Amino acid sequence: MLYLGPSALKQPAGKQQDPAISDWQQYYQQQAEHSLHPLLQQFYQAGMVGADTPISQVPLLALDIETTGLNPANSGIVSIGLLPMDLTQIYASKAQQWLLKPRFSLSDESVTLHRITHTDIEQAPDLSSVLPQLLKLMAGKVVIVHYRGIERPFLHAALSARLGQGIYFPVIDTMALEARLHRRKALSLWQQLRGKQPLSIRLADSRLRYGLPPYRPHHAVTDALACAELFRAQLATRFSPDTPVSQLWC
Repeated sequence: MLYLGPSALKQPAGKQQDPAISDWQQYYQQQAEHSLHPLLQQFYQAGMVGADTPISQVPLLALDIETTGLNPANSGIVSIGLLPMDLTQIYASKAQQWLLKPRFSLSDESVTLHRITHTDIEQAPDLSSVLPQLLKLMAGKVVIVHYRGIERPFLHAALSARLGQGIYFPVIDTMALEARLHRRKALSLWQQLRGKQPLSIRLADSRLRYGLPPYRPHHAVTDALACAELFRAQLATRFSPDTPVSQLWC
């Protein structure tokens, strides 16, 4: 994932907002009927669990995307990492990572963060070549991310450009789960005047609160693993295996 500072947590100007989908199962059924591209038809035909399904019975997939910037309108995907998981195990042996040639040029800031250079992507494939495998792995899964403002909007924009239709899928945002606990109450004026800062809910800082070890940041499959571990820690600490997925996803 790509963070360039505090502004990364805000919605970039001109960035499309996610639609408000209250019933993902029904949405998938509708899209399976109306999607025109075969890849998207197959993706939605896999279906989605109902909102009342206990999280212990939900197929999960941790996902991280490295990008050239923050706005999918003028930035592209340079790397994707994912791995399947459930509440008992993270299947690291089934992890996948792709290095991709983005539709937009690398920025100096993105190279500094994820260390993917122009030379690295010179012979890299376009996202189109990995879409069949990527969508097959994502089909039927609820996706775990840390900050939903990256993975879903960027994949939607990327597929819109290549297939003529974007994609939406339910995500569980570990950053949002941390925000529920640590950002419920805004800082008072007195706290702000004293220079108090809101508690960080970034991935590395959130992991530290659960006693999880530090990993190298901004490496797609490693960030996906870090997010998967964080989610399991959040569930073990604050939720139960019987928690309906509707209380967690968006």
